[in-house]
Amino acid sequence: MRKEWLFFLGLGCATINSAQADQVGSVDTVFKLVGPDHKIVVEAFDDPDVKNVTCYISRAKTGGVKGGLGLAEDTADAAISCQQVGPIALSDKIINGKAEGSVVFQKRTSLVFKKLQVVRFYDDKRNTLVYLSYSDRVVDGSPKNALSAVPIIPWGEVK
Repeated sequence: MRKEWLFFLGLGCATINSAQADQVGSVDTVFKLVGPDHKIVVEAFDDPDVKNVTCYISRAKTGGVKGGLGLAEDTADAAISCQQVGPIALSDKIINGKAEGSVVFQKRTSLVFKKLQVVRFYDDKRNTLVYLSYSDRVVDGSPKNALSAVPIIPWGEVK
């Protein structure tokens, strides 16, 4: 029992620093007679370490009885698009590469062992933030992934 408690505590701690998403909308893809329909959900989250970068992620959400009870495993399909929404100031941690490959978003996509993650990289040569979304699993991850790049552009005032 103690090992299970420690495992779930570790899972909870792993998601503390990642951003929380707001649901923007969803569309039904398959009608289910019992339980919620299968859907594609669109969510938005702000990068917790970079002010004025917002990412939009779309992902499959399994419905039916298992989906309604939170027992279904969602597919690894997801798409991501990130944009600059205001002036960006990068911290020294990001510029110096100490935040290389930082997880900025996580979402559980099965009861315990699978999650969707977004990782941020900084491309110093091109002055661009790169966001990679992928799904991982304790035993067997998926090579399905999506990428979005945000060039850091000076944000001037409109005259």
